[in-house]
Formats: sequence, C-alpha cells, structure tokens
Amino acid sequence: MGDRWYSEAVVYCLDIDTYADSDGDGVGDIRGLIGRLDYLARLGVTCLWLHPIHPSPNRDDGYDATDFYNVDPRFGTLGDFAELLHQAQNRGIRVIIDLVVNHTSDEHPWFQSARSSPDSPYRDWYVWSDTEPDDRHQGMVFPGEQDETWSYDRTAKAWFYHRFYKFQPDLNFANPQVRDEIKKIMSFWLQLGVSGFRMDAVPFIIELTEPGNPNSPKDFEFLTEMRQHVQWRRGDAVLLAEANVEPDQLPTFFGDASGSGNRIHMLFDFMLNGRLMLSLARQDPEQLIDALHDTPKLPVGGQWATFLRNHDEIDLSRLTTEQRNQVYEQFGPDENMRIYDRGIRRRLAPMLGNDRRRIELAYALQFSMRGTPVLRYGEEIGMGEDLSLRGRDAIRTPMQWSYQPNSGFSTADPEKLIRPVIDKGEFGYQTVNVTAQRGDPKSLLAWFERMIRTLREAPEIGSGSTSHIDVPVPPGVLTHRADGPTGTMVFVHNLGTDDVEVDLSSLEPEADLPIDVLADRGYGELGKLGAVKVSGYGYRWIRLCRGSAC
Repeated sequence: MGDRWYSEAVVYCLDIDTYADSDGDGVGDIRGLIGRLDYLARLGVTCLWLHPIHPSPNRDDGYDATDFYNVDPRFGTLGDFAELLHQAQNRGIRVIIDLVVNHTSDEHPWFQSARSSPDSPYRDWYVWSDTEPDDRHQGMVFPGEQDETWSYDRTAKAWFYHRFYKFQPDLNFANPQVRDEIKKIMSFWLQLGVSGFRMDAVPFIIELTEPGNPNSPKDFEFLTEMRQHVQWRRGDAVLLAEANVEPDQLPTFFGDASGSGNRIHMLFDFMLNGRLMLSLARQDPEQLIDALHDTPKLPVGGQWATFLRNHDEIDLSRLTTEQRNQVYEQFGPDENMRIYDRGIRRRLAPMLGNDRRRIELAYALQFSMRGTPVLRYGEEIGMGEDLSLRGRDAIRTPMQWSYQPNSGFSTADPEKLIRPVIDKGEFGYQTVNVTAQRGDPKSLLAWFERMIRTLREAPEIGSGSTSHIDVPVPPGVLTHRADGPTGTMVFVHNLGTDDVEVDLSSLEPEADLPIDVLADRGYGELGKLGAVKVSGYGYRWIRLCRGSAC
C-alpha cells in the first residue's frame, strides 16, 4: 500500500453495540469485535471506522457524548480499546473513530457547568442568546423530529443553540479554548493509536454562529489548524469528513485558495451517492457519466470516500424533487421507508428486491469509482432492515453471524438485546448469516471477498484517475477506466436488463493481453475488444495493461 494509505484502503464501518457481544449482556462490546477481526481480515478490510465509542446517554445512538476521553462502559475499558488497536494492527487493519465535537450531550459536565451560572468557566463554551433569536425555527437537520435550533434553558435564563436535537447543545468554535480542547481530544486518541477520525457535521464545526443570522460565517482556517495538529502528532493520520454541501464549496474543505491540500484528507462523496442511486433507479448511467465529468479537481493527497449505504439515511437532498420521487418510487415506495423528507432508511439488498444480480452490480459500480470505498457492516451478506424500529435504527440491527439464537450476536435473552435481531422473512438470520455463506463459494460474502481482493490488486482504482470512455454503447451501459502508475483497468457495467455488446476496439492499441479480472459470469476471451459482451445487470472489470506495459 502506498504512502497515502487511505487512497487504497477498504473502509468498513460498524457500531460496536450491534456487532458482537462477548459477555452476554445484550450489547456488543470491544472484546466481541476483537473476536471478529479475523473475519474482517479475510473479507479484505484494511480500515475500521467505529461509530461513537464515548460514554453517552444514548438518546442519539452515541452522538450525544458526555466524556470525550473515555469509552462507553457498555463497550469495555480504555484497556480493551488499546488491545483492539493492537490486535487490529497485527492483522494490517487501521482504526479510525468518530469525532463528534459539533456538540455535546446536555448531560456533559461542561454544559451542566455552563448553564449553572453566567460566571461559569464553561459558559462561553456554548452558544447563547439572551433574547429569542429570529432564526429559531430555521436550519433543522432532522425535519419532522426537530422544530427549532434554539431552545430556552430555565436554569441559564438564556437561549442555547443546537443544530441537532435539543439535548445536543452546540459548542462555540469562536472560543479559542474550545478549539484547543478539540485538539487535545484528537491528540489523546492519536497517542492511543487510532489512525484518524471521521469528522461528523464538519460544516457546523466551522460555523461561527450568530443569533438571528441563519447564514453565520464559517472559519475554514480551523480545518487547517486541525490538519496541521493531527499531522504533527501522527504523520499518517487521516481526517475523513462529512460535508454534504454544494459542489462548488467542496474544494474549500480540501484546501485553501492556493490549491494546497492543507485541510481535510477525504470527503464522503454525497453527490456521487445520490447520482448512483438515481442511475440504479432509472437503469440509466447518464447521471454517473455527469458525475465523472463534473468531479471537482482535488489537491494532491485529496480523496473521495464512496458509499452506497452508511449508518444514516440515503440522503437524496441534492437531487431535484422529480429525481427524488423517481428514486422513492423504485426503492422507497412506502412512506415508512422514508425519513426527513429527503431520504430512505433501508438497506440495499431489500431496496433491490434481494436480486443478487443487481446487488453485485451496485457494489461493483461503487468499488470501481474513483475514491476509497466504504462498506457498511452486514451489507457483505445482504442483511435487511427492520422498519418497525424508530428512524435510522431500521438499519442498525445486530450483525447476523450464525443460525444460533439471536443470530449468534449475543447469548442474552432476546428482550435484553440492544435492538431486536431480524428473525422473520427472507432476511431473517435463519436465512442470511455469515455461517451459511462462509462455506458457500457462490455466496454474496464469497463474492465480496473476491471483489475486494481484485480491488486491492488494482490500486489505480483508488489512487489513479478515473474517466468516462466516450464510445457508442447500448442503452443502460456505462464504460469507464482507471489509470495510474500501476496500469489501466476498464469497466463495463450494464444497468439495464438486456444482454448487449460493446465495441471497445479503440482501446486495443493500449492493451496488453486484456483479461477479465472480475465479472458476473464467464465471458470467454476478449480478443481485440470489438465485441465485449455483457449480460443484463452484468459487469466486467478488465485488466487492460499493467504499469510497465502501458
């Protein structure tokens, strides 16, 4: 793997509390995760992204922290976490953790002190207003579950700002003490051995909130400060950020106006995610072609993180109303499948009708795009969702390991589980589990292992350049390529249902014995690339040439 390890990584994200329970209390824990590291290594994972690990009242799945310097006791101890880092490193797996510092829990000692007195040393660590702000009912992140961003605190006798839920008061990033504390938190975890942070809600971290101003200024220099601080503490640490903003704003999160990559290393590609979903719904790659053409130029070291499903909803807010409705019609036809008037709260397998061909196609598309792929736990075995659960918890059900009770996740009584396992229907653990698929060479899990191995043998996909191959193709077909010092890969994906042929003979002069390295079925020799066959919902990853031959 190259110096910029994150550009050639495979990131796997999980919640510790729903992954593996080692002590039978119904909640997943660190020791349970350690016991599954060999599974992740076999899958091909090179980086673990852990969702919030800090002590929390868990009113928002751990995103409401009460102590940034410790581990939730339900998960274990700091000693357990240090052992996790050690054992993961032994298997070539790095670990990054969620840095959720836009806000704290209202139970955090800082906020309890801040609200207790105007003279509290923590008073100015939060954002207050003596009068009711004019923009109190603007800027909500969770429409339908949240109706204000300013709430009155009777103890403090003032209004406090909360971009998210009322129990998550925002920190005041105009305060140098708050900035210094954030850097200290990062230093603590880097010293312990994490390889970086997934930064939650980055646009809000740099927002210098002013009461009554819904367009408060943003201080991008704080991102530069954080990047410099992290790099001095650990040179290969990475910042992976969530910034779902307009495309023309994205480059400023990577670096300053000079073109220097001195801010965030990686950004989740929300624009690509929405367009990928629209393309799958329409069975038309036009939106993906546009995405390849429209990608902002990144500074050296900048990288995209691609995803199909993550721990949140599928966010379709960057699509037009008509486009969003097209995706809803195909993948979220029922009202209880949708959330926040912008997204879908489902896993991919049920969205695609549990059609193995379409699931493979979707992930082959994602993993062949420019950037670093991020995979949500359970997707590798085709887990389903539980729409009876509240909000985004629908896709946060326990990992399905085996045929054993509670899917092998825990030995606790079912009513004591952190969330119920899926135990009915075609996605029940009796049908969908790791044990069932591990011994089946034709299983979805085996396919993921094969696909990830192929990806890691083609580093140009993650660290090279990606471009559309502009040749005449049948409807529904996307052709693109990845080029880098290690060689060239060519990809043909058929989003439609009909078997087709594609003429790629214009690439023949560049070829050095082209060969399929991943395909939905055996297609035979490629010859001079004049008649490349691909089935309905089919795909072909073709090694065009290796570095020395290109």
